[in-house]
Amino acid sequence: MSSAFTPLFAVFAIMLLGGLVQKMRILPQDTDLILNQFVYYVAFPAILLIVLAETRIEDIIQWGFIAGFSLAMVITYAVVIGTSLWITPKKQAIAAMRALNSTFGNTAFIGIPLLSIMFPNNKMALVTAAIASLLSVIMFAFALVSIELASKNKQTSQPAILIMLSALAKNPIVVGSLIGITLSACHLELPASVSLMLHQLGNTSSPCALFAIGMVLVKALRQQGGDKLFKSSLVAELNAINLLKLIIQPLIAFGLLNTFGVAQELIAMGVILAALPTAASVYLLGERYQVHANISAQAILYGTLVTFFSLPIIETLLKSYG
Repeated sequence: MSSAFTPLFAVFAIMLLGGLVQKMRILPQDTDLILNQFVYYVAFPAILLIVLAETRIEDIIQWGFIAGFSLAMVITYAVVIGTSLWITPKKQAIAAMRALNSTFGNTAFIGIPLLSIMFPNNKMALVTAAIASLLSVIMFAFALVSIELASKNKQTSQPAILIMLSALAKNPIVVGSLIGITLSACHLELPASVSLMLHQLGNTSSPCALFAIGMVLVKALRQQGGDKLFKSSLVAELNAINLLKLIIQPLIAFGLLNTFGVAQELIAMGVILAALPTAASVYLLGERYQVHANISAQAILYGTLVTFFSLPIIETLLKSYG
């Protein structure tokens, strides 16, 4: 792992620059939306596809890492679901949103650029970020099914499995990753020109994603400002969500990854990925179904700001452990 704080400073500096540009209104108002769409639909699928395609399938299928990272999410999700239903019975949709806020980390928009800077010239950094993103998307699809079935605002006759498969099939990160894994498993090499194109597109993902996050945070602060920002009645829930997401889940991941005998470097990557703040997709899902959307937005904003302090501490502890 590179020296403490330097990679995180670079990540947060790009986010800060994006925030300043948004604050000063230098670029058009919807620039953050355009950047997010470009990264999500083009740049991330490109870099994940080519990195996985050029990695041995034996290195991709890290069963200990997959099991440890998955179980950390599942355990956290189950704890929140159970606690939420105990506190507010028969509120399955809200319970699912609380659980998703506590488990679905920003492994793509923050995780991919962060690991690529913290572990330079290490292809496994992007591979683990890709695996974590795939596992997180599966958890997201599961929560989507729960909310779909529990929501009174939207009735559906589709079987749960079809809802989940549809969500996964439409996700560009899943599609790009699966194509890359298939090429690796079949030992197929892409033409040099195609490989170069995908690398060039993919290399734009990190700075664009971080810059866009900075812009989104400033916009969110503006929209959530005044008396809407962190009402006292919400502080307990916001703290609980982010304690689970930024501290408890990484601790569970650390214990499980060690238990499954994962390599030390992969443990560090897995813990960092587990310690990332909630992704904005959770808010979009809440807004779509009108379930816990405002609290999700505030939790994401709060968690992302807290990460500026929690991640350097976690990185330092990991270096001490190593």
